[in-house]
Amino acid sequence: MSWTTPDLCDAHPEVAVAAPVFRDYGGKPAFCGRIVTIDCFEDNSRVRDLVGVDGRGKVLVVQGGGSLRRSLLGDMLAEKAVANGWNGFVINGCVRDVEALAKLPLGVKALAACPVKTEKLGAGEVDVEVSFAGITFTPGQWLYADDNGVIVADGDLLP
Repeated sequence: MSWTTPDLCDAHPEVAVAAPVFRDYGGKPAFCGRIVTIDCFEDNSRVRDLVGVDGRGKVLVVQGGGSLRRSLLGDMLAEKAVANGWNGFVINGCVRDVEALAKLPLGVKALAACPVKTEKLGAGEVDVEVSFAGITFTPGQWLYADDNGVIVADGDLLP
């Protein structure tokens, strides 16, 4: 890795910095990419839809309303995301199958782990502006995440 979020913050003080509320669950501690968003609550139907499409160069930001009652990402969807080139996830909610997630080459930041799956009701919106952890995530912005935190920029900060 040739970048860190502290170095990016020093070089680009205009970036938005998320509150330090996330835990790392993926096997890839540093990841970045163009933001794709989902706004859902205790239903990961849209997550399932998006991990099935080309995610090269992208990060999925999931506004799960901070729910700690259902998991929005587990091992099967994460494996599908890897197969389709997604760089990572930032989830305002929970994940499950944490031992399997830790072995995948995928960045995953979430609030906590919860063993309960979601219902599949087809609810949720894709590519809408979402806010959590003290910042707003807009589709098309760039997200950078590592062990130091999560930052968001209007454009690609890497040459």
